[in-house]
Amino acid sequence: MLETYDAPLAPLTTFRLGGPAARLVTATSDAEVIDVVRAADAAGTPLLVVGGGSNLVIGDKGFDGTALRIATRGFELVGTTLELAAGEVWTDAVARTVEAGLAGIECLAGIPGSAGATPIQNVGAYGQEVSSTITEVVAYDRRAGTTVTLTAEECAFAYRHSRFKADPERYVVLRVRFVLEDADGMSAPIKYAETARALGVEAGDRVPLGTARETVLKLRAGKGMVLDPEDHDTWSAGSFFTNPILTDADFAVFHARVKERLGEEAEPPAYPAGPGHTKTSAAWLIDKAGFTKGYGDGPARISTKHTLALTNRGAATTEDLLALAREVVAGVRGAFGITLVNEPVMVGAEL
Repeated sequence: MLETYDAPLAPLTTFRLGGPAARLVTATSDAEVIDVVRAADAAGTPLLVVGGGSNLVIGDKGFDGTALRIATRGFELVGTTLELAAGEVWTDAVARTVEAGLAGIECLAGIPGSAGATPIQNVGAYGQEVSSTITEVVAYDRRAGTTVTLTAEECAFAYRHSRFKADPERYVVLRVRFVLEDADGMSAPIKYAETARALGVEAGDRVPLGTARETVLKLRAGKGMVLDPEDHDTWSAGSFFTNPILTDADFAVFHARVKERLGEEAEPPAYPAGPGHTKTSAAWLIDKAGFTKGYGDGPARISTKHTLALTNRGAATTEDLLALAREVVAGVRGAFGITLVNEPVMVGAEL
C-alpha cells in the first residue's frame, strides 16, 4: 500500500484536471481497500474512490480528504464464468475474453477505466451493457461494515444507473462476476445499427469475435473515444451527457419544438425506452442547438470528432470545462426545453 500527501489527482483522470488530494492511498488488495475505507469512515474523513479516472471531474481546489486509488488485479476465467478484480483495466479484460473465444462484452472494447466502475454506471456502448452479463458484484458495504455479494437483480441496473450510483456513499466495489457465452468464436448478436452497418451485416447477425472488437475500436477511435495521450480529443470523459429519456407526453412537446425550430421535415432521434418512455440523442441535441464539433475558443472545447465529448485542449482548468458544460446545457434547454444531465461524477465541482 502506497501513501502520499498533497498528491496530484489530475494525472489519475482522463481529463487531466483537478487539484490535489490531502492524502492519496493506492491499494493493491481487497483487504487494503477495506482497511482504508474503514479507517476513513471511523475517523469521519471524506473518502474519494478512484479507479481508472475516466468518469471523474475533480474541482480545481482538489479533495480535502483521503483519495483511495484501487489498483487491485485479478482475472479469473473458469468455463464461461469470469471474475474481475475492481482494479483490472477494463479494455484489457475485454481483449482477454475475446482471445478466449467468449462473447458478451466484445462491443464494450476500448472503454477506458476499471472493471469495478462498470456496474456503477451500468457501462454500455454499441448495443451492449454490462448488466446483461453481470451475475454478481462483491462490494464492501460501508453502512453495515461488511463485505456483501449482490446479485444482478439486487444491483437494480437501469440505463447508466445502478444501486451503487443511487447510493454512492454506501458501497465500494471489490469484484465483478460475469457469465459470458461460448458461441464457437462468434460474437453476441449485433444489436446496434451503426455497428451492423460498419460490419456489413444485419441486426441480429453474429460475426467473429475479433472482428466485432476491432470494428468497435475503429468506430470509437473515429470519435476520439479511445485514449491517446497525443490526441487532445481523448482528454475527456467520453460522453459528458447521458441521452435523455422522456415520457411520451414530454417527447410530444419536444417533437413539436423540433418541428418549430428546424422545420416540418426535421425528425429527432427516437428509441424505445420502456413503456411510456422514449430516449433521444444528447449528441443530436447539442449539435442542433449550435454546439458543433470543435466548438469553443478557450482551453476547454467540444471534441473535433464527437459533439458529446467535452475536452481539455491541454491548458484547461476544471472551471473552464464547467463553463463550457454550463453553456451547452443552457443552449440545449433554450433550444429544445430539455435539460442535459452530466454522466461523469463531480467531486468539488457542479454544473
